[in-house]
Amino acid sequence: MADILVLYYSQNGAVREMAHLIARGIEMVEGATARLRTVPKVSTVCESVEPDVPMSGAPYVELKDLEECAGMALGSPTRFGNMAASLKYFLDGTTELWLKGALIGKPAAVFTSTASMHGGQETTLVSMMMPLLHHGMLIVGLPYSEPELASTTSGGTPYGASHTSGAMGEHPITEAERKLCIALGKRLAQTALKLNTGASA
Repeated sequence: MADILVLYYSQNGAVREMAHLIARGIEMVEGATARLRTVPKVSTVCESVEPDVPMSGAPYVELKDLEECAGMALGSPTRFGNMAASLKYFLDGTTELWLKGALIGKPAAVFTSTASMHGGQETTLVSMMMPLLHHGMLIVGLPYSEPELASTTSGGTPYGASHTSGAMGEHPITEAERKLCIALGKRLAQTALKLNTGASA
């Protein structure tokens, strides 16, 4: 089985819902399974974190989750066109894996949610790619063979799945956004399996 890590930070629930849709796409691929993980909220002033065990939802990620995975989907809400501090704080602590080359050659995908249509979706997605590229991961995006990518009037980019939530989170995930999340999960899992078996991608 190819164990695909779906690692996300979600403040109001939209990114968490996207993570579950991506996990659904992963598990539609025979031979692949999704491992959902999150990160604790971090204070950027004193770096204090929440309790060691989350009150509900996915467990907090550990370095071994990254080391054991065959691929990873990384998700965050946008913060001024960048990933949230909590996710960045975790990624900044992955030097041990970088020194070992533990993630080299593994496929990775990214996803995000923003309040507004032009609220920094694409820059947030690219900001999440940067540390993954430094780890030697292979970035998987969404090709235009996915019809929703060309027809969506909400979220959805070739860089990764995205959602436009509204300022108060009033917009539910649209059908196009939903399909693109699932498609991204499927593509990530298929790529991981091909890389694991040595088949041509």
